[in-house]
Amino acid sequence: MADRYLHTPQEILKQYWGFDSFRPAQEEIIQSIVSGRDTLTLLPTGGGKSICYQVPAMMLEGICLVISPLIALMQDQVQRLQSIGIDAACVHAGMGYTQVKRIFENAQHSAYKLLYLSPERLQTDLFNEYLPGMQVSMVAVDEAHCISQWGHDFRPDYLQIAALRRLCHDVPFLALTATATPSVEKDIIRQLQLKQPNTFITSYERPNIYYKVQYTENKHTEVVNILKQSQASAIIYCRSRKQTETITKHLLLQNIPAVTYHAGMDKAKRREAQEAWMAGGVKTIVATTAFGMGIDKGDVRNVIHYDAPEHLEAYYQEAGRAGRDGKASNAILLYNATDINRLVESTDILYPEESYLRHIYQCVAEYLQIPISAEPYTYYPFHLKEFCRNFKLEALPASHALKLLEQEGLWTISETVFSPPTIHIPVSRHELDEFMQRYPKFAYAITSLLRLYGTLFLYPTPIRLYAIAKQLRMKQEDTEQMLLQLDSMGIIEYSAPPEGEHIFVHHYRVDSKHLVINTHRIQQLKQRHIQRTEVMLQYLQENKTCRTRFLLQYFGETKQKDCGHCDVCTAKTKVLPKDNVIVPIIIEALKQTTTGMPIQELTNRIPQYDKQHVTAVVRQLVDERVLLLLPDGTVKLA
Repeated sequence: MADRYLHTPQEILKQYWGFDSFRPAQEEIIQSIVSGRDTLTLLPTGGGKSICYQVPAMMLEGICLVISPLIALMQDQVQRLQSIGIDAACVHAGMGYTQVKRIFENAQHSAYKLLYLSPERLQTDLFNEYLPGMQVSMVAVDEAHCISQWGHDFRPDYLQIAALRRLCHDVPFLALTATATPSVEKDIIRQLQLKQPNTFITSYERPNIYYKVQYTENKHTEVVNILKQSQASAIIYCRSRKQTETITKHLLLQNIPAVTYHAGMDKAKRREAQEAWMAGGVKTIVATTAFGMGIDKGDVRNVIHYDAPEHLEAYYQEAGRAGRDGKASNAILLYNATDINRLVESTDILYPEESYLRHIYQCVAEYLQIPISAEPYTYYPFHLKEFCRNFKLEALPASHALKLLEQEGLWTISETVFSPPTIHIPVSRHELDEFMQRYPKFAYAITSLLRLYGTLFLYPTPIRLYAIAKQLRMKQEDTEQMLLQLDSMGIIEYSAPPEGEHIFVHHYRVDSKHLVINTHRIQQLKQRHIQRTEVMLQYLQENKTCRTRFLLQYFGETKQKDCGHCDVCTAKTKVLPKDNVIVPIIIEALKQTTTGMPIQELTNRIPQYDKQHVTAVVRQLVDERVLLLLPDGTVKLA
């Protein structure tokens, strides 16, 4: 294999990325790949997984295929690679047939070193038509835990990746993930058909992250206190889009600069928010959990979970976005009785009855207007809010049913994507000249388009409405109306794909009564979810085991010593008052009110004692029915 080397790993790292040395395990992983060995890599968030396939891609002759489920991450990676002089492209949902075909043709002519693909693309006839003509050097599977139905983010499309072996049987496969339990590791090797893989597993321990779990009935106040104590960069994770906006408004009212980020926002606003936070102009970003994948910001000092995550894999991955520069940082998880109840009740929401799944399938078919026996492998625009409104469905159970049917292999629901508008001129130059003579009011606009974009006659060319409007000195909406008019007259083909989710349908449409659903598999997943939820509840309520040791044990790693700096460890080193001292103080404070008092206010009234310990004593008194915990979070004497 040595004759395939184009440069040494160190030379490539220095030339393109400007680094003098690799992070732990990166160089060994690269050497494994360039020597032709299948490789399984588990690197924690911030460990530099992308370097592990980008460097060998530059060393080997041909093109590296990168399979990734995250469209936004693929687009970001391609832009970064192009900015440092590496030829790369990506193919995903929302791209037109002509554009995808052109990229595949370019790939056959060695125009790229890396080609990123969403997993559902592997099943299309177009990809399989062009694949044999590509000189594939290696296959990298990012987020490889998605191939395991026992993992935390199973994607059925990933099961198709092993089919690449038929035409890429002599090239190495690299599987990468940040989180996988031992059982998921084995499943990755089996499902990807890795042949005697070299396995590189770095420690899950992040010694610079200080884990803290805090029970509070007033999360808003806690978040404000945390941010005021530390003016450093922070991410606040929320479960819902609406909640991100509510919290941001609250922070702004407290004179704490913050921005919102979620998939329901306009793409330009999302980019503006991300850039403001990345540049440090705004220290705090309030986001849904999808935010952060591939974000290279090392100085995040606080990652705050406003809601308890569903399971430890997600929590570890999100918390790991703190302190990627190796400096001391905090991962703070806030929870209360509402979170506990939500986790306990989550099983019935995530795994509904079979009859409900059939109903959702029928609704999707009607919403997309797919007739019986319609051809598979087709993209359809899909808007969850509109879908639920049209069929009078509750959004939360409907979205989980859609996900469960996705795991059955019926379709893939893509993340929010945006493909720029395109223009193609299908008429000849002579016909276009005649048109401009006949309709002189369009002549200047068409001439301007041709000056701005020289490939309009050749293929659908991505355009920027803003630039065209500026050139024509028109409003952007008027410019788009003019383009739509030219399209209706057959002079241009104007395509503006909607921003939003898409469904990629995998199968021939059947009557919902005849839909085959693997209920046995769903029951197994349900039991696995129950087990993982119990572990998450244990992590929240456990106050004796070091947080780091708890997390490492879950991922199959043993640590002999406590970390010394999580909330559990620091509580052990504090001199805590005896309960028989604190209890009378709590009772005396509550005697002064007939309506009760929020726990937050109660702990503030006795600041001389550890806040966490006071809260634990209050909860114990509630369990013993000395105190009553009211639905609004206040406590009062029983």
